[in-house]
Amino acid sequence: MRREREAPVAHFDTRAVHAGERLPLRDHSPTATPIYSSTTFSHPGIATTDRVLGGEEPGYSYTRYGNPTVTAFEQAIAALEGSGRAVAFGSGMAAVHAALLAAGVGSGSRVLAAEQIFGSTSSLLVKVFDALGVKTRFVDAYDLEAIEEQLKGFSPTALFLESVSNPLLRVADVPRIAELARDAGTAVLVDNTFLTPYLQRPLDLGADIVIYSATKFLSGHGDVTSGAAVADAPYGDALYELAKLVGGILGPFEAWLSLRGLKTLSLRMQRQCENAAEIARHLAEHPKVSRVHYPGLPDHPDREVAERVMDRPGAVLAFELAEDSREAAFRFLDALELCVRAPTLGDVYTLAIHPATTSHRDLSPGRRERLGIREGLIRLSAGIENPDDLLEDLERALREV
Repeated sequence: MRREREAPVAHFDTRAVHAGERLPLRDHSPTATPIYSSTTFSHPGIATTDRVLGGEEPGYSYTRYGNPTVTAFEQAIAALEGSGRAVAFGSGMAAVHAALLAAGVGSGSRVLAAEQIFGSTSSLLVKVFDALGVKTRFVDAYDLEAIEEQLKGFSPTALFLESVSNPLLRVADVPRIAELARDAGTAVLVDNTFLTPYLQRPLDLGADIVIYSATKFLSGHGDVTSGAAVADAPYGDALYELAKLVGGILGPFEAWLSLRGLKTLSLRMQRQCENAAEIARHLAEHPKVSRVHYPGLPDHPDREVAERVMDRPGAVLAFELAEDSREAAFRFLDALELCVRAPTLGDVYTLAIHPATTSHRDLSPGRRERLGIREGLIRLSAGIENPDDLLEDLERALREV
């Protein structure tokens, strides 16, 4: 018997478009944050839309202005940082760019930057900001007298540094530097990618803006590119306005992946720090290794600073082969079977790179030598594998050197 049906409220093609959308919220909440992939959000009435767009009422209207999944990731980072407003970006470099602008860097202003900062950050300052009329001067971030002299004589708007340098793992005295900058009226921007809030919270140490390539340890699984910057007012509000206007926002799916990775940050970092410390101790005694760079070792030049400003020595180390040559470094890297050869850090698997031909390949040989980045230098980012397996892989590779 044919079943009688009520007449449809609209034509088939119209129902195909609208069916299942904008369902009313019930008295329940998902246990995991959903991916809100919608680009726009509707409200019960246009007056509500007006208030949301005007900032008079919290809510969402357009994903470039804000998105629930992205907000969840931002709130999680701010909670781990302990204070400030977090703003997510499409990459770490987008976060760096926005942080500099939020700090007031513009035409006619000056930036004092650590000589040891990430190569792309240095290029951003020299190539992009220079064309906008910004003058940048570089300084040794581990010479407090030189920093103080430049702050007084150069009068920069912002001072940019990294909590731990790449690849030699020098540790910045953020509290002392922030004190010097505060006396000079200079905003302090700290890239804390290597340490994450698990090991250091720069805002608590006096920094004005903290920056992350969340692609690395924060997300931690090598499957998403994202960035974030965190600051108290007024810098936090400026970061949000820049994200909204410039448009370098993080997408909802990438925010969801980053948030999922963030949940295991403490578990991953604990194991990664333990692995890095064990590897560093082992390599420090190896006859084919001339030097190990790791803040947890007694001979590290910043050991005292590290104990004051870091909760643990970290999950990244570098070491120099006794045979200081590119050929020896390549033989070592090619012999690795477990450690992954990849130009990044912070993933669940251990990563190994040759800084002279990856992160610092654009520097002249003379400048690399002056910075201590020699041909036989290898950087390791410890993963969460069993340490015995990692040591066996490293030993096997060292036999080829």
